[in-house]
Amino acid sequence: MGKVIRKILVANRGEIAVRIMRTAKKLGIRVVGIYSRIDSDSLHVGMADESVCIGEAELSETYLNIPEIIRVARDKSCDAIHPGYGFLAENPAFVKACDEAGIIFIGPSAHAMQVMGNKIEARAWAKKSGVPITEGLTGNKKTLMKAKDQVGFPVLLKAAAGGGGKGMRIVYNENELEEALEATARQAKSYFGDETVYIEKYLEEPRHIEIQILGDPHGNVIHLFERECSIQRRYQKIIEESPSPTLTPEIRLKMGEAAVRIGKEIGYTSAGTIEFLVDKKLNYYFLEMNTRIQVEHPVTEMVTGIDIVEEQIRIAEDGFLRLRQEAIHQHGHAIECRIYAEDPENNFLPSPGFMTLYAEPSGDHIRIDTGVKPGTEIKSAFDPMISKLVVWGKDRDQAARRMNEALTFYGIHGIRSNISYLKKLVVGEPFLTNNISTSFCDMHTDEIVAEIKLEKEGIPRYILLIGYLLLSLKHTPSIGFRSSEPGDLWGSMGFWRHLISHTIICEGKEFHVRIPRYSEQWTEFEIAGIVYRAEISDYQASSLLFTIDNEPYHILYSEDRDHQEYISLGGHLFLMKRLDFLPDERVAASTESLDSDHSHINAPMPGKVIKINVKPGDDVKKGDVLLILEAMKMENNILAFRDARIREVNVSLKQLVEVHTPLIVFEDKEE
Repeated sequence: MGKVIRKILVANRGEIAVRIMRTAKKLGIRVVGIYSRIDSDSLHVGMADESVCIGEAELSETYLNIPEIIRVARDKSCDAIHPGYGFLAENPAFVKACDEAGIIFIGPSAHAMQVMGNKIEARAWAKKSGVPITEGLTGNKKTLMKAKDQVGFPVLLKAAAGGGGKGMRIVYNENELEEALEATARQAKSYFGDETVYIEKYLEEPRHIEIQILGDPHGNVIHLFERECSIQRRYQKIIEESPSPTLTPEIRLKMGEAAVRIGKEIGYTSAGTIEFLVDKKLNYYFLEMNTRIQVEHPVTEMVTGIDIVEEQIRIAEDGFLRLRQEAIHQHGHAIECRIYAEDPENNFLPSPGFMTLYAEPSGDHIRIDTGVKPGTEIKSAFDPMISKLVVWGKDRDQAARRMNEALTFYGIHGIRSNISYLKKLVVGEPFLTNNISTSFCDMHTDEIVAEIKLEKEGIPRYILLIGYLLLSLKHTPSIGFRSSEPGDLWGSMGFWRHLISHTIICEGKEFHVRIPRYSEQWTEFEIAGIVYRAEISDYQASSLLFTIDNEPYHILYSEDRDHQEYISLGGHLFLMKRLDFLPDERVAASTESLDSDHSHINAPMPGKVIKINVKPGDDVKKGDVLLILEAMKMENNILAFRDARIREVNVSLKQLVEVHTPLIVFEDKEE
């Protein structure tokens, strides 16, 4: 009989920590959370029965600090540790440390992790199991440069010890290889603590399909069918679904059996995922194994009804797999979208900062896994994922429609997000007709972003102005409108009653609005000579449902600390300003562009300087990479915006910088 688990330490943060805690509490198990000082406002900290701060900000001192995590688990009398995904989830040394401390590790054995966590060993075991593989090599920069001709271009570079798309790069010729190897090794060392790089033959326009498996120490292994993860951007999955719309029943059966064979061959326990690449002829090739729970596991849970985290806990506790293969079926269709703090219109630049609004959609068949709450600051030190939005439908078409509707009602203000980009993907013909591949986003992002801009520009401004003013008239102090009494129309109109025309700024453009008539039920607005009648259907703090001439609309509102006001409609965010009210206080803020005086470059975001390519006196050309800034686990090249000579380099390696920190000062070459 296995050991009873009464208390679990969750060695992670964010949405996966919250998700694990939710299941543990459902099972009556107490949970201990850990957090870094900068993470103290995160949702998982308050959700845990007990939370312990284990350091300031550096990952090596906090979420990657094995001795400290073990110490906390012992001090809090934890029976088990769940690692989630990322950080230490696939670190054999962490498993061994748990074993030595007499703490149950909720996951696979160190042996399975070592075998399948290293891509070259994993491929050998897959080949031994009779599963097709592509050609590949592993090593450091020097050895791989010597062996480069063994695979043939194009090749795909990865961190050998990790996953999640971190550091992945396609290299098409020998001239690009050395620099790409250096960058991949650097990112692998930063995120996984191991700079070993893996190279494999790159398949053009493949599908990415993975099989979820569960195993126990007695050799029992089953699969929970597949997930399709072909919609990726920069090798990072952003939309996942189950079942795959690509597979035939015969291929689905074969891939499931292949995944189970690999699991049995290595004696795999707990939850894991076998990932495959599938070509246009439905030939499948083993890609890698993730020896942990996956980010996208909710889509499998939605179509099978199985709580994968619960099964992990039960296997760790009892030592037996409770499920039988023949009892597992797929029901309906589930789609997951990853919501990221990034700006699609600015090359997906990370967008950390305070959210002035966080409003989730709700309804039947919607699931949201998140680690944030209203007012949370999105930190530059961590991955930019805010949440996972998952919907279920009776079929793929219904699931896609529900996803589009849910994204429409998802409100995130104060920072940029990829919501509008995801909306374009899920309603686009390529997705709906399943005419996609892992390279689809990289090939079509420019046109998708152009469509987003056109759609935003095409929204009639009268809708925005009327919605914004209705909110103003229905003000509450909590959202920043300053007036006498809530609901007092003439009070909230401020100086308007003395004016013939009232000026509103929308996205920097002036609009003039009159209110010729109103009643308790409706208000008339005159804009550009046209009179519209608007009525409020529902009003809740920052959310407004209303009609204009009987057409329904929904907007969300927020205000930041500098008294800038935002509304969103249909996933698009707009900056608004009402001129008849002055803020209670003024906050000085620079609006200078980063290179307005052509003499310097400032940091476009908070981050860490990880490489400096220039020194004072160097001559540079427009487009040269001056330095590399890491933010949210992404490398961001800081480019020269003109030909110049470097006068000053104001930062050093590993320095943490804030937004607008001066980085480089230029001078003209003739000087």
